This record gives sequence, C-alpha cells and structure tokens, in this order.
Amino acid sequence: MLLQIPAVFDQDKLNNISKILITNAFIDGRQSAGQAAKAVKHNEEMQSNPQQTEYLDRLIMTTLAANRTFRDAVLPHQVSQPVFARYSTTMRYGNHIDDPIMGGANGRFRSDVAITIFLNAPTAYEGGELIINTTFGERQVKLAAGDVITYPASSIHRVNEVSSGERLVAVCWVQSLVRDATKRELLYELCLARHELMNNHPDSKTTQQVDHSYVNLVRMWSDV
Repeated sequence: MLLQIPAVFDQDKLNNISKILITNAFIDGRQSAGQAAKAVKHNEEMQSNPQQTEYLDRLIMTTLAANRTFRDAVLPHQVSQPVFARYSTTMRYGNHIDDPIMGGANGRFRSDVAITIFLNAPTAYEGGELIINTTFGERQVKLAAGDVITYPASSIHRVNEVSSGERLVAVCWVQSLVRDATKRELLYELCLARHELMNNHPDSKTTQQVDHSYVNLVRMWSDV
C-alpha cells in the first residue's frame, strides 16, 4: 500500500532538523548502498556525530510513533535509523529495490515498508520526484515539507534527477508486525472502520464485532 500522510512533522521539528543538516558534512551516498544500488545511486548522505545522531533518531522515531495513521497503516515492529539524504543539481537515484534484510551489529531486520520524509518545500528544487512502480503504473510523489510517504520496500522505485535547487529527505525502513502487504492494507481499511464505529457507536454490537475481528486478525497474521 502506498500511503501519503500529511503534516507529520511540524515546522519547529523541521527547523531543528535543518539546523543540524546545515552544520554537518555530507558524504557520497554510494558508501551505504548495496552492490546493485551503487551503480544507480547518485546522492549524498549526512555524516553526523553520535550525539546528533541520537537526537535525530529520537526526534524521527517519537514523531512517527505519535502519528496514528502511521501506526495503523504500517503496524511497526522495528524501525531503522533514519538516513538523511541530499540531492543537489544533477543528482538522482535510478531504479532499484531496497535490500530485503538490513541492519548490522545491533541487530538485523526485514525491510517491509519504506518511508520517505520530505524535509524541504517542493518549490525549493526542480525535478527530484520520487517515482514508485505500482500495479496501476508509476506513481509520482513530491510532497510538502513535513509530509511522509510509505510504500512497500519491495517496489521498484527511483528519484528523478534534480535539475535545480536541493532536495532534502529522511528515509527509513520498517519491519512490520504483518509481513504481507495485502494483509496490512486489509487491516488498515478495517481499522479505519473500527475507529469510525468506536467514535460514533461505541456501545453497539457491530462495533464490538469489528473490534474483535480486527484484533484477532492482527493476532493471526502477526509474525511476532
């Protein structure tokens, strides 16, 4: 499921991230790429000190965790550290699929869902669209600062060349409680109906039935 979540990060949080990005060096993004991605990856990634990394990790994780749409749609079990990427003029990232298993000495995890957090305004750069292949064709994504897009990490995707300006994003990956993308989408739709019923008809038998069905489907389909 490809899902846009608007205004996840407010302006204060974006400003805090921007202050750190401005003061840090960026290195060739190919250093973190897998063998296949190295051939098509042309961007830069922030190289930060441990104190700043800890602050940014906490900021990103707590903000995502506080967003109900993110929790309901992704059902996160483990979330990777964010990678802060910069695309200056002529930079791009060709078609690729994210590595299925990520992590290192601190633990490995399966990448079910990819997340892109847009950190600057779409008017700050030309080009730089995120292109995601779906069963209905290519989807072009270029969102407002603070918006988030989630999509299956198994999708073929790319970032178009930036023709002017600078594109700033944070990317991370999630191992979901539910591995199968189709099941996650069904659960998300059922969860939306569940919230609606709980808000408007909290004491009805239908609400109880939908709630019980949702909870037990998560139990049935969870890998944990």
